[in-house]
Amino acid sequence: MADELVIDPVFRMRHRFSRSTDPDGSEVLHVETEVDPGGGVTAHVHPAMTETFTVLEGTCELLGGRRWKAYGTGEVVTVPPGTRHAFRNRSDAPTRIRADVRPPSTLQQFLEDVAALSRAGKLTRLGVPKPSGMLAAAVLADTYADMVELGFPLPPVAVQRVLLKPLAKLARRRGVAAGGFAQIA
Repeated sequence: MADELVIDPVFRMRHRFSRSTDPDGSEVLHVETEVDPGGGVTAHVHPAMTETFTVLEGTCELLGGRRWKAYGTGEVVTVPPGTRHAFRNRSDAPTRIRADVRPPSTLQQFLEDVAALSRAGKLTRLGVPKPSGMLAAAVLADTYADMVELGFPLPPVAVQRVLLKPLAKLARRRGVAAGGFAQIA
């Protein structure tokens, strides 16, 4: 995996990213994530990407559609495009998982931006933007809308898009841009 560690204190995770090429020439993003007890991500959908999760160490619960299931070391689960999913660590020890993502799209940039907002204190424990993070969150949701649809605890996707589009436009006029969230204080 790549050397740079991306720390997300709100979701209690650390990511490392690397890339490889499948035999057919298509690129694969590998996201190795250590999830602390109580950590994980909220439900979301990737309209056009497949994620294959492998539990490298410990136990990880994965949501596929509406059902949670625990997976242990060595187990693999594939989440096809358009499937609502999430993961969490309900154990008392860290777990390590790897997601092989096809096509990579902008997932790495999205995770880096979310982690930056998290480190800046702009998100609640549920991942909902705090008032001080609303403009940045609007840019985040708008920038990555084609790659990920964020679910509960946020409003439905259609409502998010209607409400967040004007906020994202305002934020961009004020100089807020995806990829620059590490500078937000």
